[in-house]
Amino acid sequence: MADREAPQALHVKGRILAGPQDVRDELWVVGGRVTYERPAGPRDLTTVEGWVLPGLVDAHCHVGLDHHGPVDADTSEKQALTDRDAGTLLLRDAGSPSDTRWIDDREDLPRIIRAGRHIARTRRYIRNYAWEIEPEDLVAYVRREARRGDGWVKLVGDWIDRDAGDLTACWPRGAVEAAIAAAHEEGARVTAHCFAEDSLRDLVEAGIDCVEHATGLTEDTIPLFAAHGVAIVPTLVNIATFPELADGGQARFPRWADHMRRLHARRYDTVRAAHDAGIRIFTGTDAGGSLAHGLVAAEVAELVTAGLPALDALSAATWSAREWLGRDGLTEGASADLVVYPEDPRADVRVLTAPRRIVLRGRVVG
Repeated sequence: MADREAPQALHVKGRILAGPQDVRDELWVVGGRVTYERPAGPRDLTTVEGWVLPGLVDAHCHVGLDHHGPVDADTSEKQALTDRDAGTLLLRDAGSPSDTRWIDDREDLPRIIRAGRHIARTRRYIRNYAWEIEPEDLVAYVRREARRGDGWVKLVGDWIDRDAGDLTACWPRGAVEAAIAAAHEEGARVTAHCFAEDSLRDLVEAGIDCVEHATGLTEDTIPLFAAHGVAIVPTLVNIATFPELADGGQARFPRWADHMRRLHARRYDTVRAAHDAGIRIFTGTDAGGSLAHGLVAAEVAELVTAGLPALDALSAATWSAREWLGRDGLTEGASADLVVYPEDPRADVRVLTAPRRIVLRGRVVG
């Protein structure tokens, strides 16, 4: 299970799920790249058989972070390896205070697309996670994180306001308009952490590209998201923790606790309504804060529970997610990042929990 030597050529056969409607019988890996052309001449072929998907995508995780804040390189490595061994080979790191650039030099670790460090309002987010600033500094910090990241910036759109005793929006409308415009000028897309309802309209109308969690979507804002092409990453495996969080805060913040329970209770209806409206949905786990890494298969299953067709839930973790993030799937000449399963994941997405083989950059790593 840990052979990291690249064979001269790898032959993968069975059912290659190169796209939702693109199913092939075999592919080869030569020089770490996918090809559908049989290699010429004698070769030392290693054969792998099964149902094949592009490496899974966790579009919201945090390598280099735990519930206390930044972690050391050994812990970051274990997080990345846990994702890899679960078949998750492409990560969008949605905010981390740690420098994880060294991971890019490791051929045995997943690829990471970084959003820099979270940008939050002063005393309005988890301690040790974010730059905590005021609105007049937002544009400057957005520009800096846009240049440090890999094409994404992460804002904290709402959080508990201790004076109000509930979730409220963190930024004035004018501040987010200027910040999102600045990020776009820098060539970066913007996403935001949003649990509640209040911040969504301003963010969408200001031009945001994505919203994380999006539990506050309503019948008023769902059409707005659809019209503006704003994607969501629901992180349902994280939203499952809301009742526990609410219980912990009940005594001090009863309004907030009740709000969190309501958001949790309608989470599946919210995601299903977003899907039905045509909003793009992608898998993310929020791993690295309080949640373990390696949970993308569970998130796909949660999307199915919410009412998404299995093929759409799979696409949210594979084909459409990779296209959205600007990364190749199982196309000719692409890096051979793929996962082999013993059964058809389209028939039962629970198959994703038990990969048979994992191939990263053309090497069998699991």
